[in-house]
Amino acid sequence: MPANQPVRRPAVGFIFVTMVLSVLGFGLLIPVLPDLVTQFQGGRVDAGSHAYGILVGVYALLQFIGSPLLGTLSDRVGRRKIILIALAGASIDYVIMANAPDMTWLFIGRMISGFTAGVMATANAYVADVTPPEKRAQSYGLLGAAFGIGFVFGPLLGGVLGSINLRLPFWFAAGCAALNWVYGYFVLPESLKPENRRPFDWRRANPVGALKALKRFPAVRGLADAYFILMLAQMMLFSTWVLYMGYRFHWSTIQVGVSLGVSGIMLGIVQAMLVKRIVARLGDEKTAILGFCISVLSYIAYGAATQGWMIYVIIVFGSFGGIAGPALQSYLSKQVPANEQGGVQGIFSGLSSLAGIPGPLIGTWSFGWAIARERHWHLPGLSFFEASLLIAFALFLAMRTFRKARLEPGS
Repeated sequence: MPANQPVRRPAVGFIFVTMVLSVLGFGLLIPVLPDLVTQFQGGRVDAGSHAYGILVGVYALLQFIGSPLLGTLSDRVGRRKIILIALAGASIDYVIMANAPDMTWLFIGRMISGFTAGVMATANAYVADVTPPEKRAQSYGLLGAAFGIGFVFGPLLGGVLGSINLRLPFWFAAGCAALNWVYGYFVLPESLKPENRRPFDWRRANPVGALKALKRFPAVRGLADAYFILMLAQMMLFSTWVLYMGYRFHWSTIQVGVSLGVSGIMLGIVQAMLVKRIVARLGDEKTAILGFCISVLSYIAYGAATQGWMIYVIIVFGSFGGIAGPALQSYLSKQVPANEQGGVQGIFSGLSSLAGIPGPLIGTWSFGWAIARERHWHLPGLSFFEASLLIAFALFLAMRTFRKARLEPGS
């Protein structure tokens, strides 16, 4: 923060605004980016789905490399500087994609944004910095609500702007990222106290070294596998949603945006209003398990739906699966000391990115394979069924980790 600015006490409310603007910019692209990629592939949906999967995978690969680096760096220099770096990278990416003449430039923009994508992990560490352990589930639920708000207006606005001009949402997203950077520079206070900072360590800053460092926290290490598989399933859902709804129910860009907006509203309601109550009654572990179970059922329902209106019913039910994320974040944050929150959150952000490499590829290729012209039968929901099996396996791993942690001496 500039030296002449008054010192502000860091609080969850500050990072809430940052998350809303960040997710808003990201959400703007969801209804239109698959269409832009398909346009570059001559209008073929199956070819476009494959190219889109590769694009998302490349973004995730760079994020996997960059997230532990930025997370570990945030434990040294503070959260605010890393957020500013991430927002600058997003701004550059959106401008490049808004002007991209071909797939090559889309890849360049996504690579820049992927390597500097550190807002989510740093926001999670910010919450751990400013919130006592017993209130973290509620605070992470508030971040989930911020994600939901951004997901309401982002896809809705992206669908409307995309119907006017396919490139317009990219320019609007660039403006959101730039506005967010200005907010971060002039308003967002630093949350990491000087006494909680630690020296930068390259062994924890690279993805492999960072994962090895989790061995010092057995409960965290045990949940890493479950978290990776959960993210893998979610990436399969996100990467095929637009393609699936367009093919299965012939939804327009605006209709897809509305569906994502409704999903964001429900997610925001659940995470802002219900997580606190559910965690208070059930605890972190049981809340996470319940969320996993709901997600398994909702993914199966998405793949089996036969009418477009059914998707909205499933969204309402499936949104309750969103209680798992804040509960897991709360559980994890309690296993890690204050001066390592950024590094560990960066690792989990990196795992999410790692899942984003094969997830979109598996999801979009399964979808493309299931609807290919030469196929005598079509099963458009195949990727959703695959994702439900993955979440069921992640549930098993999480339950095993919770059980082992309870049996350990002193736990």
